[in-house]
Amino acid sequence: MNTFEKIYAVVKRIPKGKVASYGTVAAMAGNPRWARVVGYALHVNPEPVAIPCHRVVTKDGCVSPAFAFGGENMQRLLLSEEGIEFLPDGSVDMKKYAWLGD
Repeated sequence: MNTFEKIYAVVKRIPKGKVASYGTVAAMAGNPRWARVVGYALHVNPEPVAIPCHRVVTKDGCVSPAFAFGGENMQRLLLSEEGIEFLPDGSVDMKKYAWLGD
């Protein structure tokens, strides 16, 4: 399994209504230093329906301004549709919605 495949396998496990940070995904995929690689992998996500990349946010709960499938507004919409609420500053409440693994 290559690096991107490992990342995609982790992202597929993030439950609906939860988010994970790039760093969390990186660590779970095998290397905590891969946070940027996670971003690269998600930007070229070959199966956006099967690999829910919209559930990956920064460690502070910020959505990606470069979200590959419609920009940050689309990422916010997809997360909102799953029941995730945003704080007044526009970030996800990581204490409430962060997924740290099974």
